Amino acid sequence: MNPVPPEPPAWATTPLLIVISAPSGGGKTTLCQQLLARHPEMTRAITCTTRPPRLGEIEGRDYYFIDQEEFARRVEDGAFLEHARVHDQCYGTPKPQVLDKLRLGRDVLLNIDVQGAATICARAAADADLRHALVTVFLTPATLRELEERLRRRGTDAPAQLEKRLAAARDEIEQWTNFQYLILSTTIAEDLRRMESIIDAERMRQGRAKFTIGD
Repeated sequence: MNPVPPEPPAWATTPLLIVISAPSGGGKTTLCQQLLARHPEMTRAITCTTRPPRLGEIEGRDYYFIDQEEFARRVEDGAFLEHARVHDQCYGTPKPQVLDKLRLGRDVLLNIDVQGAATICARAAADADLRHALVTVFLTPATLRELEERLRRRGTDAPAQLEKRLAAARDEIEQWTNFQYLILSTTIAEDLRRMESIIDAERMRQGRAKFTIGD
């Protein structure tokens, strides 16, 4: 006996472009890793960077590591959806990493700094498809002291570089009002719970739903 094919769902939703930004040490990389582990239907756009790999980072999984010359060539070719210089290193999101996946109906997760988020928002203002998909979230500890403690525990920066990151963090945190959502980071589990609540709410927005009432 042939199995009966499942009925199509009564409702569906258009894909989301989820932008998560935070100051250095704010927890966005961990949050993105947790989201991807729990939601296989979601995909991450992998950023290109000129900085060297940190311990444990893998080419093509964490970043695409390229040199300054190659990065400049790709900027000139218009290969990036957004790009920015952060802490003396360059970061850029390849266009196909986002646009092609959205066209295939996949939710796309972007882990980028506030400069990159501002560029994405500016592009979305002029592009109806991007604007319809975009969800922006800013993640930060409630105090600079807590942020400093996280950076010190991470142990990847010399003292001078650490102070530079903290000075930049003040400016980055002041831009939280440019985002649709704010998450005050507490624990990994709680950050994830709040982020999933945001995603659930955005998927149920009337403008994104595709719904056909059944008999």
